[in-house]
Amino acid sequence: MAKEEKFIMAGDCAIRVSDTRRGDRTIVLLHGYLESLDVWDEFTSLLAPSARVIAIDLPGHGVSEVKGETHTMEFLADTVRAALDTLDVQRAVLVGHSMGGYVALEFLRKYPDRLAGLVLLHSTPNADSEKKREDRLREIALIKGGKKELISKSFPHVGFAPQNRFRLSRYIQELSEQIVMTEDEGIVAILRGLRERRDLNDTMRNSSVPQLIILGRHDEYITPPVAEALVAAQPQAQVVWLENSGHMGFIEEPQTTADAILSFTGHLFPTQGTDTPTA
Repeated sequence: MAKEEKFIMAGDCAIRVSDTRRGDRTIVLLHGYLESLDVWDEFTSLLAPSARVIAIDLPGHGVSEVKGETHTMEFLADTVRAALDTLDVQRAVLVGHSMGGYVALEFLRKYPDRLAGLVLLHSTPNADSEKKREDRLREIALIKGGKKELISKSFPHVGFAPQNRFRLSRYIQELSEQIVMTEDEGIVAILRGLRERRDLNDTMRNSSVPQLIILGRHDEYITPPVAEALVAAQPQAQVVWLENSGHMGFIEEPQTTADAILSFTGHLFPTQGTDTPTA
C-alpha cells in the first residue's frame, strides 16, 4: 500500500495528512483524543485496496498546528472541510474514533452535503456530563502543572478490553509515547473544546446521511448500558458490535472493523468516483 504523507493548509491551519490517493470511494479517518493519524497506519492497509483513505492530524494533535486557546468541535469540523477542499474531495465517508466522532458529528450538522456516510467508531452524540466536564478541568490542571506523564501512564490501557491488554501492549506503549509528544497547548485547547461540545442526538437522528455505529462490548468509556441507550436512541443507524473489543476496535479487532466499514461504504458511491487523482 502506497500512501503520501504531507502538510497542507486547511483554511489558515497547517495540518499533516496521509493519503493513499486511489479508490472509487473516499474514507476519511479522524483520530481520537491524544492520538494522531499514525494510529491508523495498520488499519489503513485493510481499507486501501478498496478505497482512497485519508487520515488527518487534527489541530492540536500529532504535528498539526495549535490555533488558539480553545479548539471547539466546530472549529475542527471546519478544518476537516477545508482539508477536503484542499485535497479536492467533494464527498467522503467520515470515520470518527471517539473524539473524532464528535468532530464528524459537527461536520454532519454543518456540511451534510459533503458526506456520503458517517461512521461513529466508539463514539457518541451525547454531550459531556457534568462529571465529565469536571474531569476535563482536572486534566487541564494536570497538564498545566507539568504532570502530563501521569496521563500518559494511566490513560492508554483503559481503551483496550482487559483480555487484550497483554497481547496489544506494544500499541498501548505507542499511545503512551504519543501523549508525551503532544503539545501541552494542544491538549488544553482540545479539552476546553470537548467541555463545550453540544448534544447532537437530534442532528444525527434527523439526518438523511447514512450512518454506522461501531461499538465494543468491553468499552470502559462507552459502557454497555450507555451503548445500548445510544442504539435505542438512533434507530436509523446501522449498528455493529465488536464482541472482543474495548474502545479501540480498529486495533483490537481490525479485520472485523474494516469489513464493517467497507460493507457500509460499498454502495454509497457511484462506480466511477470523482475523488480519484489521475496523476
